Amino acid sequence: MSFSALDENWLSPSQRAQIDSWPDPVYNFAENPISEDGFQLGRKLFYDPMLSRDQTISCANCHLQYTGFTHVDHAVSHGIEGRKGTRNSPALINLAWNSSFHWDGGVNHLDVQAINPIEHFAEMDNTLENVLNYVNGNPEYRSAFFHAFGDSMATSKTLLKAFSQFTTSLVSSDSKYDQYIRGEVGFTEQEKNGLRLFDNFCNRCHTAPLFNSNRYASNGLPIDTMYNDVGRYAITKQGSDSLQFRIPTLRNIEHTYPYMHDGRFRKLREVVKHYAEELDRSNPYLSEELKSEMKLSENEQKDLIAFLCTLTDRTFLYNRRYSFPN
Repeated sequence: MSFSALDENWLSPSQRAQIDSWPDPVYNFAENPISEDGFQLGRKLFYDPMLSRDQTISCANCHLQYTGFTHVDHAVSHGIEGRKGTRNSPALINLAWNSSFHWDGGVNHLDVQAINPIEHFAEMDNTLENVLNYVNGNPEYRSAFFHAFGDSMATSKTLLKAFSQFTTSLVSSDSKYDQYIRGEVGFTEQEKNGLRLFDNFCNRCHTAPLFNSNRYASNGLPIDTMYNDVGRYAITKQGSDSLQFRIPTLRNIEHTYPYMHDGRFRKLREVVKHYAEELDRSNPYLSEELKSEMKLSENEQKDLIAFLCTLTDRTFLYNRRYSFPN
């Protein structure tokens, strides 16, 4: 990966070395150069419940660090006043490589993504105007915006860029898998077999090293009649996008349950079983990548799960730099 002066503050030297062979990020750092002041401002905003209408919900309520910046206590996201959304909150991992956001790709730039949770009725149910009035009336925020952007008065543009300076920095690159690829540790025979199975059956969609892809797929799940979520079709109105959802990263998947866009599976073994035993490959909506048979024995399913657990990055999950600011 080629680094420039524009993103020299993005990651620590050790992190930069870890991702040296990765593809270049999608995010354009020239439009929002990372600074320590900008990162810390975005971090403060991310953890601030005052951004919600009733001052009870922060971004971190649905995106907890120790679970890969997602939630684990319910299937779909919960907002103010106990309001329920219709989807499982996505994990916030390696967002600088994403070209779209949300399960349906309804947002195509990270710098505007935060508008959705701030203004969504079932999430923070606030307005950008109210949030700006709050931060511009707060002396600590006025000082922070001055140091980050040279102007103590926040605008919608600088507010959203501050969020991005924090969320682009949520880079996970030091799992056991990464250490194995770098030749620093070995794999057990079970993990090696799981990697072989993963390469044979899963890597087409969840492509290493990011273990996702900037594409959408239908994985054959029957529609949940409670939510009637048609996926990307709601954005494009194209029949070919019916029941297609963004392919998520598998990094830290051991800790990002529940799984699928509606959180219907609580156990990783349920996910693997869906693909290995339960998937109806005659489903007309099923994506082409999944139409090939994936017959795995019970032991092979365990091996695959053992490999998936090597994608856990504890230096990411417990990095104090990403946690609640003191």
